[in-house]
Amino acid sequence: MPQFDFAHVLWPQLAWLFVTFAVLYFGVVRLTLPKLGKVMDARESSISGNLATAQAVKQAADEIDARYHAEMNASREEARKAIADAKAKAAKSTEAKLSKAGAKAEAALSEAEDRIAQAVAKAEGALATAAAENAQAIVARLTGVEPKLDAAKAVVAAQA
Repeated sequence: MPQFDFAHVLWPQLAWLFVTFAVLYFGVVRLTLPKLGKVMDARESSISGNLATAQAVKQAADEIDARYHAEMNASREEARKAIADAKAKAAKSTEAKLSKAGAKAEAALSEAEDRIAQAVAKAEGALATAAAENAQAIVARLTGVEPKLDAAKAVVAAQA
């Protein structure tokens, strides 16, 4: 086989290898690399432009976000104040209503105490009269002499 006959074929094959390598190398270096360099420069400038745009957009977004948070905090503070004012108004209204209800309750309680005091006095009077009548009856049975009702009432009142 001629391709394995290294004694006669090696030097011409090596010469053609070097020639082909030189043609391809200089062809690539002279033709392809400048085009590739232009593409890489264009990509680099495009990427750097995009990065600058992205950074500017991010900075604008950060400013918008800061304004948004400031407005939200201000709105929250206004809402807290409005809630506090509403609570204060409701507390005053409730206090006024409680005061009116308390006054009504005090009046009703005073009236009820007066009625109870009258009922107690009436019951005590009736009880004193009943006790005097019972004492009069007991004395009349035991002694045969019926004392006067006024005297029996005086004795019952002295014992109470």
